[in-house]
Amino acid sequence: MAYKALYRTYRPSSFEEVAGQKHVVQTLMNAIDRNKIAHAYLFSGPRGTGKTSIAKIFAKTINCTSEDHKPCQECDNCIEVQKGSHPDIIEIDAASNNGVDEVRNLIEKVKYAPLKGKYKVYIIDEVHMMSTGAFNALLKTIEEPPSHVIFILATTEPHKVLPTIISRCQRFDFTKVPNTEIKNRLKVVLSSEAIQYEEEVLDLVAQLADGGLRDALSILDQVIAYANNDLKVEHIHDIYGITSVQEKLKLLHHMIEQNTMELMAQVDLFIEKGIDIKRLTSDIIEILKESVLYTYTNDQQLLNTIDENDASYIKENINKQKIFKMIHLLMETYDKYKGAASVNSYFEVCMMELLSIIYEEEVVQIQTVAPNKQEQPKSNKIEEVKNVSRETLEKPSTIIPTQLERKNEPIPTMEQYSDRPTAKSAKPLDNEFVLSLLVGAVKSERTQDMREFERLPSLLTDLNYVKFAKMIKNGIIVASGTTYIVLSVDNQAEANVINEVDSKNLFFELMNHILGKKKKIFAISKSHQVEIIQEFKNRMNAKNLPAPTEIQIIDVQQENEQTPEEAIEALLGEGNFNITED
Repeated sequence: MAYKALYRTYRPSSFEEVAGQKHVVQTLMNAIDRNKIAHAYLFSGPRGTGKTSIAKIFAKTINCTSEDHKPCQECDNCIEVQKGSHPDIIEIDAASNNGVDEVRNLIEKVKYAPLKGKYKVYIIDEVHMMSTGAFNALLKTIEEPPSHVIFILATTEPHKVLPTIISRCQRFDFTKVPNTEIKNRLKVVLSSEAIQYEEEVLDLVAQLADGGLRDALSILDQVIAYANNDLKVEHIHDIYGITSVQEKLKLLHHMIEQNTMELMAQVDLFIEKGIDIKRLTSDIIEILKESVLYTYTNDQQLLNTIDENDASYIKENINKQKIFKMIHLLMETYDKYKGAASVNSYFEVCMMELLSIIYEEEVVQIQTVAPNKQEQPKSNKIEEVKNVSRETLEKPSTIIPTQLERKNEPIPTMEQYSDRPTAKSAKPLDNEFVLSLLVGAVKSERTQDMREFERLPSLLTDLNYVKFAKMIKNGIIVASGTTYIVLSVDNQAEANVINEVDSKNLFFELMNHILGKKKKIFAISKSHQVEIIQEFKNRMNAKNLPAPTEIQIIDVQQENEQTPEEAIEALLGEGNFNITED
């Protein structure tokens, strides 16, 4: 015998077996008990919520010959309806029978009395697919059918059904089946099939089904075929490309800890594994939503996705205002997926923007706690410079200033920022600083750098350079100096991440490999590029461009390898000292 799908095998055969739709079931049962059966019904609602199943149960019940309990499942009418062979229960697919001729043929048959049961029931599925002409042909029959005829119209799109049809029917709006009822039904099925399973499997299947019990049973069918009767969470992950809650929380942890490279590495891993990015985005929104609810209520019963410890961790590290900003950004990104050529790119940029949102708050806190540098405690000072690179500590260099540091300051110099932390900028680079870089640029350097950058795609498969090459692969060189490059990227979030990485001199090895020498990278967004070039032209015409900024590349390793004699010679000058031995 051919295999029968679970959703067909376990289709409910009585009102008691229906999951959800209590308002529909109770109303129909009361109508049958009081003999107040309408001549036409409209069942509307999402797919897989029981519209056709309840229609068949209703048809079976009103034709059941038992006096005690209906449907009895034992009389000839019940048995034939269950088999799908009852002559008075007619199912019509409106998608393939949507013309005027088909409706006229139906109308001709309506006048004949039922062959076996008390009522002749017409179940018209996907009725919204019928043409306007077919609707109009059916209109009079639905309004005044013979007393032995009942119409049940089912649709997932009631707005496409003519209002004149709807007004002649009793309308029942079906809702999505709650996850708890889906899980209960799945337990019954798995118990009947003698299949072992982990409890979390039911949660994941219910989430994937999104309120459709038929979808839940179809998903379960597929998982059983894959897992060979021992269902585990990883099987769901493998089949449907979804991630665990802990993996999603790890993304947020990297954001909170400002671990940019780890964050992007995990995003790359998700993409390589073929994770459903749309669902991942939706799940992160759900996690943040639950954390906000917990922040306001401290009620762990409201937590369905995360536990109390996870909610407390988010609450302690991100305030409510920032979480709301993050949720709005994720929702906007999710909407953009619909027309996106590359969903992955949208998600990567969204992650960087979330990182920027969290960091922006930390900058404000530092400024608020210690606005006066002289009054700042030593412990805070140590915390502030903990990320400064060795090069920054040993030799002065140009560091990207934050927007708060830029207010009312002259053109930045290396000496000004020699003792400042190398944190990524939450705002675009200062215009005056970028202008000074453009003034110091050399056209021949830019031509040479652009030619060498054509080799960048070949490094995307080189494990030694792929991480950093990927970050700048879409950048366009705006200007080049002898020791630096000004790079234009799609948006400010990307620029922020590149500037952070460059502040730690992590691009040196890649630049040395491509260009044959180390260069600093200063990133700006495309919109900032347009703005800065226009300002450059205006100020060049007005002859008030700033002086060029000198960017020095200090080879710390070479300096450390000097002999004592070389160090003294560098300090006092050649020939100004004698070395004697005792």
